[in-house]
Amino acid sequence: MTERNGTVPVELGTKKISSLLKEYAVPAIIAMTASSLYNMVDSIYIGHIREVGSLAISGLAVTFPLMNLSAALGTLVGVGASTIVSVYLGQKNYEAANKVLSNEVTLNTIIGLLFTVVTLFFLEPILYFFGASENTMVFAKDYMVIILIGNVVTHLYFGLNNMLRAAGNPRLAMGLTLFTVIFNSILDPVLIFGLKMGIQGAALATVIAQVCALAYVWKYFSDKNNFMHFPKKVFTIDWRIAKSSLAIGMGPFLMNSAACLVTMFINLQLRKYAGDLSIGAYGIINRISFLFVMVNMGLNQGMQPIAGFNYGARKYTRVRKVFYLTAAWATLVTTLGFVVSEFFPELAVKAFTNDPEMIDLSTKGIKIVNIAFPLVGFQMVATNLFQCLGMVKKSIFLSLSRQLLFLIPTVYFLPEILEAEGYPGINGVWLGFPISDTITIITSAILLFHMFGKLRKLNDGDDPSVLGGLS
Repeated sequence: MTERNGTVPVELGTKKISSLLKEYAVPAIIAMTASSLYNMVDSIYIGHIREVGSLAISGLAVTFPLMNLSAALGTLVGVGASTIVSVYLGQKNYEAANKVLSNEVTLNTIIGLLFTVVTLFFLEPILYFFGASENTMVFAKDYMVIILIGNVVTHLYFGLNNMLRAAGNPRLAMGLTLFTVIFNSILDPVLIFGLKMGIQGAALATVIAQVCALAYVWKYFSDKNNFMHFPKKVFTIDWRIAKSSLAIGMGPFLMNSAACLVTMFINLQLRKYAGDLSIGAYGIINRISFLFVMVNMGLNQGMQPIAGFNYGARKYTRVRKVFYLTAAWATLVTTLGFVVSEFFPELAVKAFTNDPEMIDLSTKGIKIVNIAFPLVGFQMVATNLFQCLGMVKKSIFLSLSRQLLFLIPTVYFLPEILEAEGYPGINGVWLGFPISDTITIITSAILLFHMFGKLRKLNDGDDPSVLGGLS
């Protein structure tokens, strides 16, 4: 593979755009969709636990901000480490790449252990802070205790899985992701219903699946025959590498942390205006919507190397083509999500729960939340394009503004305004999503129109600096 021998993938600048996008995006879509299904499986089984399913799924939804925070810490290490490794492998500097690999293992272990110890010590106050009540605390706590005990395994597995991609093994990385999904799906009913472990069984199934996957990837990197492998001392740290790695990973970390903050705030608003079951309803809505979002993230991952390579090669026509094609496919995906949300919401929701009140809350909610969903695909691709072209500040601004600048204020004020007018406050929470999406879409379109206006003035081969740059 080109990633292994360090040669430049020239096909990115010559091959037909549609063929390239298919080649690069399909494996990413499969991996991202599998990751989304991985998160959905626990919710589906937990929602069908007899007598307590609705409260259990609400308890699970309360844990989402905490799990987002854990994932954010993982990206803080993993994104930077895999980026640095890719550079070293391109230079055929395998010794340096192996040192980064060791660094990544050590940092993930340290951060994972610290997160586990601190969070377990303050678990109940944290869960109350994230929206738990006396009714849902027992379920949230039962789930998170086991997840936190296995937290180091989670950090190491996802970190090393990213390293597999950086080392030119995206199919193996994808295969391990599919394995964890399938194995978790098999273990869930056995532990939840067969051994009557309830929500604890769902958490244990997740940890066991990740332990097995970690064992395999650990064995892979222990093989000295692989050009990228663990050095003699696996648990070592080079603070120069650590500093660079953490600096690169800071952007994704901030975006994931913002998602944690937003989810926590929404949980609190939902509990205030509609009670515990509405938090579970939001969890269901989130899972359904997330499936379509993850497909689009796969499309974006496929677009990234194509757009970045051709921009670097000053082939601006190809940059525009890959954007238009990716945006078209992404819009088609989110339009499908809109159709499911508006015309078949009850069918989708019933996969997670049989509780009539939960079904009613979720179906009403998803119809409002995803009103603007068709254009979300375009917005995601636009945000990613800015990142591909090195306009990181614009990319981060669009990602954070949707969550912090637009969504939180809307979700805070609108429920109070609606209640004062005699309408249900929960509708204000749900309406916050399409309103913030619409504002973000308009903002993205304005920035994109401005940038494309400059791009159209450039002929292929021109230096962008003749126009003062594109940013």
